[in-house]
Amino acid sequence: KYNIINPLQPRRPQAGGITAWKKGVRIMPEDMIRQLRQMGIEEGDTVLVHSSMKAIGTKQTPEEVLDLLQRALGPSGTLLLPGLTYLNVTPAQPVFDSRTTVPCIGLLPRTFMGMEGVVRSVHPTHSVFARGRLAVPLTADHEKDCTPLGPHSPFMKLPACGGKLLFIGEVLNSCTFMHGVEEIAGCDYTLTKDRIRYVVNGRERFLYGHDFDGWISEYRKLTQFMDEGGLIRGSFGQAPCYVLDAAVLQQKAVEVLRSQPHFFVTRVSA
Repeated sequence: KYNIINPLQPRRPQAGGITAWKKGVRIMPEDMIRQLRQMGIEEGDTVLVHSSMKAIGTKQTPEEVLDLLQRALGPSGTLLLPGLTYLNVTPAQPVFDSRTTVPCIGLLPRTFMGMEGVVRSVHPTHSVFARGRLAVPLTADHEKDCTPLGPHSPFMKLPACGGKLLFIGEVLNSCTFMHGVEEIAGCDYTLTKDRIRYVVNGRERFLYGHDFDGWISEYRKLTQFMDEGGLIRGSFGQAPCYVLDAAVLQQKAVEVLRSQPHFFVTRVSA
């Protein structure tokens, strides 16, 4: 199943208030779309965005930035943003409501949640928002997975549909897609040993979570092998950007992890 957040009228989440970005300069939308085209983002693409609104350096509101991204993808494209809630949905506070639980990350995801036509996958900590042609099939059935980024996660459906990952700002270390790759590779630091109790849309569920206890993720290392193919650098507004082909990333990262299981993590000293 998927969750239509608000198909008719935009709604703002109560927490994490949304305001226009007051700093920076107003960059013409046509120039920003041109920047996206130079990074290989085309009409009809399916793109999941990790972002730093501040890094864009624009006076455009978050809504305007999101509408510009959607415009660049056109009516046949699909825009996705993570709806992560791992900080506010925990073993101590296990309740998740896909219609009202606000993401714990980023101004753009919090804004996207309240925009017209956005749907959300159902997972207590690693949901995804989507709008566009493939929004419904990409967000459907996430609740069937017993791990955060199982095969029904919108993240892990990206390779099959030619999806791309767009990082706006120096946020490569926030590559949630890589957690799914680590699940596929069977990395020993990825999942909790025991299932965690959650209440998801009123239903009690027992699911594995992501652990990473004692480890720090180092996903910037992706550039060490993705620069050979599957990665494009560019800009969006004033923000440095990276575009990664999800299928290429999955294939190459799984190969790396099966030979060097701890390549993307560093042990934290006790």
